[in-house]
Parts: sequence; C-alpha cells; structure tokens
Amino acid sequence: MQRLVLLIIVAAVIAAAYFYGPQFLGGDTQSGSGDMTAEDTMPADTMADDTMASDMDEAVETALIERRVLFGNPVRAQGRISPDGTMMSFLAPLDGVMNIWVAPVGNFDAARPISNDQSRGIRQHFWVPNGAYIAYLQDTGGNENWHVHVVDIATGEDRDLTPVPEGARATVMGGSYSHPDTLVIGTNERNPQLFDAFHLNVVTGEMVLVEENPGFVGYDFDEDLNARLATQQTASGGFAVLKRVDGEWVPFFEVPQSDSLTSSTLSFTADGTGVYTLSSVDRDTAALFLVDMESGAQTLIAENDLADIGGTLSDPLTNEVLAVNFDYTRSEWEVLSDDVSAAFDALSVSLEGDASIVSQSRDNRFWMVAENAANKPIHYHLLDRETNSLQHMFSTRPELDEAPLVEMFPAVIEARDGLNLVSYLTLPAGSDADGDGVPEEALPMVLYVHGGPWARDSYGYNTTHQWLANRGYAVLSVNYRGSSGFGKNFIEAATFEFAGAMHDDLIDAVNWAVASGIAQEDQIAIMGGSYGGYATLVGVTFTPTTFACGVDIVGPSNLITLIESFPAYWAPFLEATWYSRVGDPRTEEGRARLEAASPLSRADDIVRPLLIGQGGNDPRVTKLESDQLSETMVANGQQVTYVNFTDEGHGFARPENRDSFYGITEGFLTTCLGGRAQEFGDFEGSSTEILAGVEHVPGLAEALEGFEPNHQQ
Repeated sequence: MQRLVLLIIVAAVIAAAYFYGPQFLGGDTQSGSGDMTAEDTMPADTMADDTMASDMDEAVETALIERRVLFGNPVRAQGRISPDGTMMSFLAPLDGVMNIWVAPVGNFDAARPISNDQSRGIRQHFWVPNGAYIAYLQDTGGNENWHVHVVDIATGEDRDLTPVPEGARATVMGGSYSHPDTLVIGTNERNPQLFDAFHLNVVTGEMVLVEENPGFVGYDFDEDLNARLATQQTASGGFAVLKRVDGEWVPFFEVPQSDSLTSSTLSFTADGTGVYTLSSVDRDTAALFLVDMESGAQTLIAENDLADIGGTLSDPLTNEVLAVNFDYTRSEWEVLSDDVSAAFDALSVSLEGDASIVSQSRDNRFWMVAENAANKPIHYHLLDRETNSLQHMFSTRPELDEAPLVEMFPAVIEARDGLNLVSYLTLPAGSDADGDGVPEEALPMVLYVHGGPWARDSYGYNTTHQWLANRGYAVLSVNYRGSSGFGKNFIEAATFEFAGAMHDDLIDAVNWAVASGIAQEDQIAIMGGSYGGYATLVGVTFTPTTFACGVDIVGPSNLITLIESFPAYWAPFLEATWYSRVGDPRTEEGRARLEAASPLSRADDIVRPLLIGQGGNDPRVTKLESDQLSETMVANGQQVTYVNFTDEGHGFARPENRDSFYGITEGFLTTCLGGRAQEFGDFEGSSTEILAGVEHVPGLAEALEGFEPNHQQ
C-alpha cells in the first residue's frame, strides 16, 4: 500500500515505547519529515501589537506574531493523495476542532469534512488501500490508548473498529494493495504487555486473530499479510529476529544491544524473497540492506558516513526502495533508481525548502510533497511524475507566509571530549545585519532542548524557534549525545550519562554561544519537553546558577518513579532502552544511579525561577513527576509556577491549552530574560489549572479572575 505513510504510523506507535518529546506542543516539529500533522498550528487573522514587557527596542520594530497564529490549529495540514490519485485528504478545523476533509485534487471549493471529532481533534490519518475509506487513530484525553477508526469516503460513516476495553490500546501493524480491504491490527486486550495481531476487514468490521503474541516486540507482515518475521528482546538488551519456517519460529539474525536503536526491519520485497533492513552492525551509521530470506545474505544498498538513513521512498506495489534520505545538518535525498531521478530533479529546482514525500498514489505517478523551509510554514505540493510538474496545494498557515519569520542556522559545536554536536540557531529579525549567524550584539537566549533522548532536532520550520525569536530571544537547539540519526557511537556515548555528559554537551553549547557573541551569559533560559523537560530540571539543579530560569514541559523529576510508572506495553522495550542505557531500578546499583541523576534529589539547590507545564493524563511522564517537585519547591520557599491541564497527555493537543501555556511562558520569560510578550487573553476554552505560583508571573492572577476551566476528553 502507501508504504511510506504506513511505516510512519507504525513507527510512531512503536516509538511510544521510548521517551520522545511532546507530540503536540503547539506545532513544534523536529522538522526531519517536514510533514506537519494536526499539531501544526492554525494562523489567526492579525498580528498583535500589544506587549506586556519590552527591554529590547530593536525587537519591538518587528511585528509581534500572535500566539494563535503560531500555536492555534492550522488552516490545513497533513495532505494525503488517494490510491487512485484523483482525491486528496487533509486535516483542517471543523468548528474549531481538527478533522479529516476530502476533495478532488486541488479543488478546495469542493472540500468536505468526513469526520466530526468534537474534542481533541484528529492528529494522524491515512488512506486504506481500497481507496474507499480513511483510517485514523484516536485516544481519550491524551492517555495514548488508541482506537482505530475508519471513515467511509462516500457516506461519512465513522466507525471505531477496535472498541477495546478501557486501559487497552490498538495499533496499525500493516496493510497491502494485495488485500485492499484488510488492515493488520494489534491490540493488547489479552495481555497489557503484548500486542496480538488481527486481520481487520474495514468493510465488514470483522476481526480475525492471526497471531497470539507469545512475547514478541512485534511482527513483520508480507504483501499477503502473513507474519514472516518476529522480533524478540534479548536478555542483553539487543533483539533477535526470528523467521517462520514450516509454522515454527526459528532464529534468523541477532542485533546486539549497542545496535538496537539504530537497526530495524523495514519491509518485504513484493515476492517475499527479501526484506529491507536498516543496520549498524559492524559499522557506525545505519545503512540500508536487502537481506535474502532464504540464506540470510545481506546486500548493501545505501550508506552515509555522517548520518543514519532517516527515511526511504519505496514503490507502492513492488516495495523496491527508490531513494533514501540522510540528515546530518540538512535533509538530503540519494536516488537509487533512474525511474525517479527526474522527479527529484524537479523537486530540487522548484522548491526552496527540503522535500519530504508524504504519500504516493498506487501507481506511483502522483506524490504528495511537503516542503520544509525554516523561514516559512510547511507547504504541500502535488508532483505529477508523468510530466514532472509540481502543483501547489496549500500552505499550512497562509498568514505566516507574510509574517516576519527568520532563517535557521545549522552549526556543528565541538563538545569538550571532541564529539560533534549538530545544532540549530535562530536569531530575532534585524539582529544579524550581515546574515552570518552572529547578532550584532549578544542577546538573551533560550536553550531549547529536544525530547527523546533518542530523537533529534533538524533544520526547518520550527514553531517554537520562530515564536521565541519573535519575542526577542536567540534560540539554540543542540543534538546532545544520545540523539538519533548520527550513528550508534553517538548514541552509545550517552549510556549512563543522564545528568552527566549529556548535560555537559548542553553546557558546552551554551559556552560556545557566549564565546561567539551570540548569548548574554547572565540571560540564558533552558526550556524543553519530555527529556527536554528533564534536561531543564537538570539545568536548574545540577548547574543551578548557569541559567536565569527554566521552563519544564512534561519532564520527569525522579527517574525511579518515572520508570516504575511506564505503561505495561513498554515492557518489551525497557531492556534495550532504559535498563541498559539509563539505569535499572530492579537492582541496587541501578537505583542508586537513577537517584543520583534525578533532579528531585537536588531540588534544594534550585535558586532560579521555574515554570512547569503538565498534562494530567500523561501516561509517559505522569503527573506525579511534576507534583512531587512542585510540592518540594513550595515547601522550600523556592520560586515555582505549576500549570496543569486536566484533559491533556504528553504534550498539549488542544489549541486553547497551547495558547494558555505559551502565554504564561511568555509572561514568565519576561521576568528573567526581559523580552516581550503578548497579553494573556481570557483563557476561554482551556483546562488551565494553576497549582502553584500564580503570583510569580506578572498579570496572570488578574487575567484568570472569573475563569472556569473547561475540561474535555
């Protein structure tokens, strides 16, 4: 089927086992894929002139972009082409909530909504291979217990085809044009730790059990939707890949623990005789191989010395890999088939930004392409490979096309031990007259840390960078050791280095920014979500006077309580990730390591202001993590402001909540960095709860007078 889209969705489900950053923090994207989903935010009608504070006269000359423009719902997002190439789908607001719309290709006057979510909005969707239905995943209140829905394109009938009990979740495991009415679905209804596999007929709704999971991390299905491979975690933290022979699972190949985060199976060839894999075994960066299913012989297809393969483009019917994507400082495609050379030439000539092919028609004639440039919102285009002509479809935020967005500068910073840290810097408009990436005068700066840690920052449009730069701050994001995409040695360098060398990398980047004349040494804030929230807490506890203040978004304060609260379905991944790389709470040595790296253990050392944002339903970093730190700080008389959203999970999906939190963040940053901020607004529709420290953000208490939280699920 549309292999690329399906693999993205499957990968997103698997990635939930890792500690990725907030999924829906107001459209902030790591921009590697360039494919903005429902979190990509909607423009409002105007630019704002109201400011709460301003110490930077130069910055005031630039129009203040309203938060609703940056963090509201997008006008349109996540464009997808139908299997027959005649229709397109996208996400767009319906009564203020993101829903699925369809239209004849390019004819937005004929667009119509086919879903009617009235709460959190739909954040990911894809065409079923038969072209008659669109599927999407939805949870409740951010709890990540997904259900698989399908919507009939003709009638708009929306059915939950996986009505699993409360506490269980469903995933999409596979699909094929050879069986266009069927998806492979996994559910953990029988065993919370394991996903059994079913064939789901989207027309009739019938589900047939095909694999009762005996303890596998996952399966790989061929074009006939048969499970041909299974992956099993090993005691050492690596994984074994098994293949089915005469109905039995037998060993095929094994991946050591050191390669477990940089190696994976991808897809079978159409005839089932081979399987594409990514592997870093006996090398550093992950390369693409074709493995013979009979002999196990590997053929190297593509490699890069600086970066892992970050994505593949395959023929929808044959599954032949046509091109691969690498991302060191910028995204680059390597073409493997002459059949698509002219298409990539056309993209290179026509687009200013980096290109991602986010969906393909069944015959591979039409590609939906997302264009990702740093200084404009994501644009979608349709490429017709018959003529290699490109037709513009839409901008995700048309108003931002005219806004004062700025460039992003890649920089490679050397850490104290010699590791190269690929980083990205954004500067306020007008601060860098010669465009060399160094402002005329040193600026207040926000160190914005990505989640993961097994994720990365990339070049491209980044809502948070643009927002903070517009408020007058330099913004620096650093791919600290442990970040993905730079080979296994870079990841291995982070083993047992939470609050150690991983934090040293951030400090080295701060020192670089100060020495380079970019940042004012006494006016640097640290901010991030998920692992980035943890890094923020490490920053204000382990190096308590380095940062002027910190903004922690769904970050853990205690690594022991964090790991012990992980969802049951994370169990098959924990050995390869947390236990072998961070610390094992099942052992005395591991608990000691985790406690020593936990910010809560050093909470008494906090001397700078802290803002905490939390989702009340977060299954990854539970509310306990923010509660226990806030309570300790309040008891100590330290300055903390704690904002909870009762209807959110690991990040903030509802635009009302995003506007609320980022408005509070703006006000908070003015107190320690002296930038500018838009007025709060009325908080209408949000579920904002201020659990501590309302008095520490100027004007916040007054803005909340008479406000009643709106709790939605």
